[in-house]
Amino acid sequence: MEHIIEMLNIRKEFPGIVANDNITLQLKKGEIHALLGENGAGKSTLMNVLFGLYQPEEGEIRVNGEPVKITNPNIANDLGIGMVHQHFMLVDPFTVTENIILGKEPTKAGKINLKKAKKEVRELSEQYHLHVDPDAKIADISVGMQQRVEILKTLYRGAEILIFDEPTAVLTPQEIKELISIMKALVKEGKSIILITHKLKEIMEVCDRVTIIRKGKGIGTVNVNETNPEELASLMVGREVVFKTVKKEASPTDVVLAIEELKVKDSRGIEAVKNLSLTVRSGEIVGIAGVDGNGQSELIEAITGLKKVTNGKIMLKNKEIQNLKPRKITESGIAHIPQDRHKHGLVLDYTIGENMVLQTYYQEPISKMGILNDKNVYDKARKLIKEFDVRTPDEYTPARALSGGNQQKAIIGREVDRNPDLLIAAQPTRGLDVGAIEFIHQRLIEQRDHGKAVLLISFELDEIMNISDRIAVIYEGEIVAIVNPKETTEQELGLLMAGSKRKEAGDTANV
Repeated sequence: MEHIIEMLNIRKEFPGIVANDNITLQLKKGEIHALLGENGAGKSTLMNVLFGLYQPEEGEIRVNGEPVKITNPNIANDLGIGMVHQHFMLVDPFTVTENIILGKEPTKAGKINLKKAKKEVRELSEQYHLHVDPDAKIADISVGMQQRVEILKTLYRGAEILIFDEPTAVLTPQEIKELISIMKALVKEGKSIILITHKLKEIMEVCDRVTIIRKGKGIGTVNVNETNPEELASLMVGREVVFKTVKKEASPTDVVLAIEELKVKDSRGIEAVKNLSLTVRSGEIVGIAGVDGNGQSELIEAITGLKKVTNGKIMLKNKEIQNLKPRKITESGIAHIPQDRHKHGLVLDYTIGENMVLQTYYQEPISKMGILNDKNVYDKARKLIKEFDVRTPDEYTPARALSGGNQQKAIIGREVDRNPDLLIAAQPTRGLDVGAIEFIHQRLIEQRDHGKAVLLISFELDEIMNISDRIAVIYEGEIVAIVNPKETTEQELGLLMAGSKRKEAGDTANV
């Protein structure tokens, strides 16, 4: 029997939308099979059908040749299907062991047998080379380690088929390398893997076959050794995609943002930003490279007024703005594309039109004497929807009904339209496909070329390398180096991000 999993002619509908339209995916035993598609193409929906979170309207699932009905994730687990979610499902105050056994705890005389559990976790982690400390608390370990715990959770439940949902979104280059080795080792041990991703480089490196979905329809399955990234990109978006962002040399002029000796505490009262100094000039993109959790969030929150500064200055065009109210800072010429579009970028139940005026609703002509002018709200929205290619049925559609890429375009349209002096773009393409990434990168470069200062914070090293004019590396709340993208490598950046110092003297000059 060739296929361990067969999803045949799957159709999944939601009100007003067909998310999966007659899609077939067949997974061979012992292969790593990529599921590739744009945002909103239906990849996650298809995998949620396989994992029992959704029920299909039509189609059949077979496991080892036998038709099955997977009505919830427990049945999926019993059938040997495990899912490593993009947003980890871990309990921070619990230990590694407690998280792995949660819901399947071994007991002795009515009590949880932690000794036995730890032994099992240790054996599993050695067998699959997933070295973790069974006693460590989740809150104290790195993102890469947390992911290993997620993988061990599925293995502990006896998974033979592992679904990885965008597993490299928050990892450093070194952690990505480790994850690729882990996936290869799992396959050697007889496991089979489905990898949901839009990163073509990873598909070429680790996958055997790839199934492409476009706008809810299956485009086909190809062997990785018979294709290339350009072909995969055009199958995925239906047109040719430019990978290398074309941009002219930057011509920076005046300093727009100057940060001096900044200190900011995190929500636990621990210093997250320490004596950080940085400048961003008009007409340049400064990228901040760093592993998640090294003070990036606190830095952005301090600049945008969402967090108090305990020491130091933030100057916007020579005026101090630290500790001012967020609206005052916004009005002084800062636009902000937040790193979490759902939490901080949109009100999901508001229409796209209403979301487009969240920063200007109290100003004329959007409102007068405190009363909103609906016509002007939706006229403005229609203009921005067209200009920023936001694909939505209309401007009255709730924001939550749009795909991630279109939600992001709406936020960028709203922020850029305000004509800011400084544009802060935090994870602007997180979780987006190559088509949307290409569009957003062009928009950021356009802002730079219009003489704006752009501060880009991203965990995606290709993004930082591709569009930054200068790269500042942040480690434990400090800028440890400033490098020229043309004179560095992903490898060197990865090492700097992990805390190793550069050999040459005077590298942190020009801060």
